[in-house]
Amino acid sequence: MKQIILGIFIILTFVISPIQTNATTLPCSMVLDPIDKKLTNSKGTALIYKVQLRPPSFARTNISILGVHLPEPSSYGNYDSYEGFAFIPAEISWRFSLYPTPEKDSPTWAGRFDEITAKMENVEVHVRLSNSKTEKLGPVILRSNIKNCK
Repeated sequence: MKQIILGIFIILTFVISPIQTNATTLPCSMVLDPIDKKLTNSKGTALIYKVQLRPPSFARTNISILGVHLPEPSSYGNYDSYEGFAFIPAEISWRFSLYPTPEKDSPTWAGRFDEITAKMENVEVHVRLSNSKTEKLGPVILRSNIKNCK
């Protein structure tokens, strides 16, 4: 009798339990690779995890991005900065400023966004050129997909 109950319990566990498809376990991080293979030194990383903001509210998702050895934005035209850009195709996107560190020749660009409430499935993460005055978003320099998160 105990074996039958145990067997039913095991079967129900596999049949009834929700199966996660395309969902990523948080926290996770991913490497952002350059689109232009000539940018051999340019790389980035994105950290994605749950944060509890103040005042107490429900947990949200944070995306933090760091980009290193990126070319001077003006070398691509009328751009003066970089932005983090993440999106779920045909659903929603998030855009946030990346700020340079005070290093002379090649600053590290970093920023974060804490207000994500969407489910993190099929998310693309980019570092893109930006014009801070016109708010024009430029081409992608670094990219990855949440499927590459570890």
